[in-house]
Amino acid sequence: MNKNIFKILLLFTVLGTALNASAQQKRETASSSDKFQSTWESLAQYEAPEWFRNAKFGIWAHWGPQCQPEQGDWYARGMYDEGSWQYNSHLKNYGHPSMAGFKDVINTWKAEKWDPERLVALYKKVGAQYFFAMGNHHDNFDLWDSKYQKWNSVNMGPKRDILAAWSKAAKKNNLPFGVSIHSSHAWTWYETAQRADQSGSLKGVPYDGNITKEDGKGKWWEGYDPQELYRQNHPLSKGSEDVKSLWAQWDWHNGASIPTQEYIDNFYQRTVDMVDTYQPDLLYFDDTTLPLWPISNVGLDIAAHFYNSNAKKNKGKVDAVLFGKILSEQQKECLVWDVERGVPDQVQEKAWQTCTCLGSWHYNKTDYENDTYKSSKKVVHMLIDIVSKNGNLLLNVPIKGDGSIDEKEEKILHEIGDWMQINKEGIFDTRPWEIYGEGPSTTEKSPLNAAGFNEDKDNAYTAEDIRFVQKGGAIYAHIMAWPTDGRILIKSLGKKNKTVPSVRVKTVSLLGHKRKLIFHQNEEALSVNLPVEKPNQISLVLKIN
Repeated sequence: MNKNIFKILLLFTVLGTALNASAQQKRETASSSDKFQSTWESLAQYEAPEWFRNAKFGIWAHWGPQCQPEQGDWYARGMYDEGSWQYNSHLKNYGHPSMAGFKDVINTWKAEKWDPERLVALYKKVGAQYFFAMGNHHDNFDLWDSKYQKWNSVNMGPKRDILAAWSKAAKKNNLPFGVSIHSSHAWTWYETAQRADQSGSLKGVPYDGNITKEDGKGKWWEGYDPQELYRQNHPLSKGSEDVKSLWAQWDWHNGASIPTQEYIDNFYQRTVDMVDTYQPDLLYFDDTTLPLWPISNVGLDIAAHFYNSNAKKNKGKVDAVLFGKILSEQQKECLVWDVERGVPDQVQEKAWQTCTCLGSWHYNKTDYENDTYKSSKKVVHMLIDIVSKNGNLLLNVPIKGDGSIDEKEEKILHEIGDWMQINKEGIFDTRPWEIYGEGPSTTEKSPLNAAGFNEDKDNAYTAEDIRFVQKGGAIYAHIMAWPTDGRILIKSLGKKNKTVPSVRVKTVSLLGHKRKLIFHQNEEALSVNLPVEKPNQISLVLKIN
């Protein structure tokens, strides 16, 4: 290399390092006078607000340009994986990824049937007590009028401020508004876009992951730099030829390519811009612990800013919720633990949340075609189990690229809403009882896997499977299945039961049934005779005073 060129590059490197250090110092200084500082010790002052503990059930619109192909999760990564089903679908519908990459999928996404006010009103009718929208995904595309990411939904695609419209709909329906941010991993997640086919007529022709702004002359994206979207001007992570290697590198260990300070600062700027502009009540990060932890403190900086800005809005009280995954006990003092597609075995001391989905996170037409959505019964049973363990359920309802949900999803939602109309008294505003439940399902062990992922266990609930919550001096016993003989036995409420403090039952009623029920409490159990008619087909709730 020419010595003069080398000196110029070295000078730019030094200047860049100084500017990045200045940005880091600015982040730290900005919160120096506030209650929450960018440390775990300071964030431990946080307490989850009571409204969130009372809410129990939220609905999520995990919706963005990756829903446009209707080919399921992680499309913008899988479409660059030669031979995969998403790659083959992309070839058929868009062309070869050397010529038509994910940037071009974004251009086809128009959201022409999207009606956010109708959808949020439906979710509230179903029983949702808060609403979540996706702010960006690992595809690095911002779904708002982003000041720090030109690849956003106002400049291209639908050419609409998605978050602004979701936020307006949530406010109209008086629902707390949440935003999920997933983009911290774009650096490694998009590495498949650096590949090329290993066989065929286009063998060795690079995909579009390394193209530049100059390549856009005369194209629809002229004037935009694809590297601001793909972020692939860097060496690959160790083992990146294996598409599954990313899982072991999610916490930035095991040979993950480490982002530059400029990338980290850009993530901070975009996220804080979103927080300041839309002032969400809930903020979800799809990260181990916090974004870019432990290679950077940027997640701590954002957490402190989020709490402090919310406290200023609420006269010193933090009324907001920030979620993290795979948290240590110390970190659970600072954030609300989110469990993805799973449920812990025991009651948790602090408020927590399960996030799951009717089908795939991004809309997948095969879920519709093959009838593989979660049933309303599955969703309700998960909700009951989660609430009995002091948690909330956040349910994603996949949305098509055009902005609509299909009729099978609507049917499931209406069935959940019908159950909720009868039984919501035994869900909202409740707290765990002395034990979360009894019956065969309570003896089964199903450990969490990493961030969760144990929800697919076979829950063939019986009438012996019961979950408990309490509220206002009453115990609510959720019976997971209707007994064949019309009688319920609750062993935990026997007079001689040593598992819980002795309870003397005065009355028993069935939610959705007008008359009090006949019961008998002896040393062994509480026995309750049920009416012939069923208030619903999913489960029943006994109110025990």
